[in-house]
Amino acid sequence: MKTVKILLLGFGVIGRGFAKVLLEKSEYIKKKHDVELRVVGIGEHNGCLVDEKGIDLKAALELREKGKWIDSLPQWKKMSAKDMIKSIPADLAVEVVPSDIKTGEPGVGLLEAALSKGLHVVSSDKCAIANKFSDLMVLARKQNKWLLFEASAGGGMPLMNLVRECIQADEIRSMEGILNGTTNYILTKMSRGGMDLETALREAQELGYAEADPTYDVEGIDAAAKAVILANDIMGMSKKFSDVKVTGIRGITKEAVQLAKKNGYVIKLIAEIKDNKLSVGPKIIPENHPLNIESNLNAVMFKTDIGKDIVIIGRGAGGRETQSAIFSDVLRICKDLQS
Repeated sequence: MKTVKILLLGFGVIGRGFAKVLLEKSEYIKKKHDVELRVVGIGEHNGCLVDEKGIDLKAALELREKGKWIDSLPQWKKMSAKDMIKSIPADLAVEVVPSDIKTGEPGVGLLEAALSKGLHVVSSDKCAIANKFSDLMVLARKQNKWLLFEASAGGGMPLMNLVRECIQADEIRSMEGILNGTTNYILTKMSRGGMDLETALREAQELGYAEADPTYDVEGIDAAAKAVILANDIMGMSKKFSDVKVTGIRGITKEAVQLAKKNGYVIKLIAEIKDNKLSVGPKIIPENHPLNIESNLNAVMFKTDIGKDIVIIGRGAGGRETQSAIFSDVLRICKDLQS
């Protein structure tokens, strides 16, 4: 059985979700894929948890669930995540930190460090990938290493893998979709529940669908970053965040939503990739449109030359749901390492 040593870069919602699913599914993965996934390092902003024999993930999770930091564990080292990457032997880095859309940091620096060290990399960091897509892909090719990021642009929805593995002969002529579950929840509540935007936003925050600072969601930034990644990876473009025309949902009123509903339409925040142009903004679509999905779901419709309209719906975010995409990428790399 192949043992794959992993450096987990980030131990927030997504990082802890990775640890929980690994604990839950480790025996299943061993049986089905003949591989043992062993986390040998966890990088945080103030230090790292390091054990080349394998981190006690259960102990680390129990501390965080009690509201405590993992720096009280004996394997804690006062070292930066980049120093951990340089010094701890591993096969694969899983990078799940939240980065800034303007700079791509700290994710870009971590991804560059991991690839330069000769590690394969899986990332859920949309801001880092969108910010430095071309540079990171060039570096990965130069190092002859995998850089996979399915979770960065659709959470649990297998968008890039779907195109790569299932519709290989199709030319993707355009894409449009709902790439942000928070705004979709808000707009659903405005349509179905008659709420105004601020009330729906507060409810989304109370349920954990929206952050305390919802700017990236309601201003369309989150969806725009994902659109850049999909355009570049699936349609072979070379776009940056600045290439996207972005309009958020702040200006949408309860009255506008109800007027649309009265006439058989709904308002959705739609990301569109068409004719070498990218846009994110509110659009009015018929109630029977394939993208009229509710709550915090995401959906993408590919328009292709062979399969015509192909629609995929799923959960675009969440500490657990996102792991479907992350583990898909991890196990794809493991298969390569076993060959």
